[in-house]
Amino acid sequence: MSARTYTGSCHCGAIRFEADLDLAEGSNRCNCSYCAKARAWFAFAKGPDRFRLLDGTGVSEYRWTPPGDAEPHLTFTFCRTCGVRTFARGNLESLGGTFHAISVPALDLSDEQRAAIPVRYINGRERRYDETPAHPEAI
Repeated sequence: MSARTYTGSCHCGAIRFEADLDLAEGSNRCNCSYCAKARAWFAFAKGPDRFRLLDGTGVSEYRWTPPGDAEPHLTFTFCRTCGVRTFARGNLESLGGTFHAISVPALDLSDEQRAAIPVRYINGRERRYDETPAHPEAI
């Protein structure tokens, strides 16, 4: 399958976006301290041109520097009105440079479409991103 354009938003509509994603490539759930608390589930739009913010009037941001890092590698966004997390943006060489991590629950998808997306479980807590955590069912 190839990338296609998906739309998404927060609950109240103050943040609306579209992203070019190949959901057959899969999505990620991580157990790092942020993702575990946020129950984050992301699909990646790799490259600066694969994400378009259509309405960002409600955007608030959060940046966190993981222990041992000199600076944050992700900026998480959420709606200041309804609180829904919509996407994160970052720049990591291991992901090909600039990317957006799109919150799968914020995408305008049917239950059937969402259920068909493959999920990779990432051991971010131990910074072993190529390994599955001991208890992926807890993510």
